[in-house]
Amino acid sequence: MPSSTPRRTVLAAALAAAAGTAAATAVPASAAVPEGAAAPDGAARGHAPAPGLVDNRFWSSYTDWRCGSAAGTKAVAGHRPGLVLATPAGRTEYADPHTGRTSAWEYASWTSPAHTSTVPATEVIASWNAHTPPGTWLQVELSGTYSDATATPWYVLGRWASGDGDIRRTSVDDQTDGKSTVWTDTFAIDDTASGLRLLSYRLRLTLYRTPGSGLTPTVWRLGAMASDVPDRFTVPASEPGPAHELTVPRYSQNTHVGQYPEYDNGGEAWCSPTSSQMIVEYWGRRPSAEQLAWVNPDFADPQVCHAARFTYDHQYEGCGNWPFNAAYAATYPDMNAVVTRLRSLTELEGLVRAGIPAITSQSFRKEELTGAGYGTSGHLMTVIGFTADGDVIANDPASPDNAAVRRIYRRREWENIWLRTKRYDANGKVRSGTGGVCYIYWPAKPASSQHRALRTLGLL
Repeated sequence: MPSSTPRRTVLAAALAAAAGTAAATAVPASAAVPEGAAAPDGAARGHAPAPGLVDNRFWSSYTDWRCGSAAGTKAVAGHRPGLVLATPAGRTEYADPHTGRTSAWEYASWTSPAHTSTVPATEVIASWNAHTPPGTWLQVELSGTYSDATATPWYVLGRWASGDGDIRRTSVDDQTDGKSTVWTDTFAIDDTASGLRLLSYRLRLTLYRTPGSGLTPTVWRLGAMASDVPDRFTVPASEPGPAHELTVPRYSQNTHVGQYPEYDNGGEAWCSPTSSQMIVEYWGRRPSAEQLAWVNPDFADPQVCHAARFTYDHQYEGCGNWPFNAAYAATYPDMNAVVTRLRSLTELEGLVRAGIPAITSQSFRKEELTGAGYGTSGHLMTVIGFTADGDVIANDPASPDNAAVRRIYRRREWENIWLRTKRYDANGKVRSGTGGVCYIYWPAKPASSQHRALRTLGLL
């Protein structure tokens, strides 16, 4: 359903304007992204297969963590290698804009090697998977080099903690250098029609702890999706694959209308955390009774309230921050989670056949998606399968109750609203589409078929 906060809508409108809204006719199918073919087994780890319009690079191995530039951090081995704060590189004060408190923190940092994207990018979205015990938090930043050989500043992509007792997790507004801007969770080139692109980037991770405590965050995965999806109102139709459906818990966001105004009031604003909770539980994880003790006992499905609280972005004033949702999912034992883009519905079918559901982001008018019964400027739903005719089976949280969550949407309609980058709103104005954005969550030790599917997409 439409987000109760306008900021994702503002992002969509800004990106549409930046990309050049003068295009008033549909982009020819020949200009749209071709259907992605499976990558050979030898495809480079951590990169999307070529040819493509999406590049994924994630640091997660012991070797990865040792290859970066460390200032007080160290790599730790084990069944799930990670990065921790070893010796503080310094001490600083942080004035939390959402609590009014100023506190002292020890910190250390790690900077990734420069990654040259296989796709000169118009957008970059970071993801991280970490544990931050009370008394700790982290910050993720990006700096890159443009195609005109100039550099970006260091942009903050998130200040994050799994809890909310020390700082309030937050995005940072008003970050721009006149060539690019960070819109909540998305780095974006301001004028894509100029031909300017981001060729390479580094990510910087800063770990914070209470002075003298000896505590540390542990980060298991850090990386980003870079992309350059061309402007398109339509995409080519894909051929359906075999029917397949996964059994995924069903939760409605609308049963929570009016709950917890401090976390955006439930209902239509909670599509993202509701979808995230469905997938977390599909993988056999869920919050404990102790973790849920804060929820009003009169509320059904308290774990959805929990997901909303712990994905909430206090600057965005909503639960729809994409990386914050992935980071929430990865707080559960041995879970990985990323935000990425897929190039085709065929790629999504491959994930589902391997047993991996995905959460997709899309915008549409009511008449564009038969059976939905609503229009939206931004909505998340969970794709759990495909019918014999290739239609999409989705757990759509924008349903009146849990029993109504499972929906079947027409393949051609759904494919187009998800993969397009341009659309017309109800007033005939050109707006932005997400171009295939999705969240993908999976266990640290996936089955072999799941490993192959994820590797094909450059996620492993």
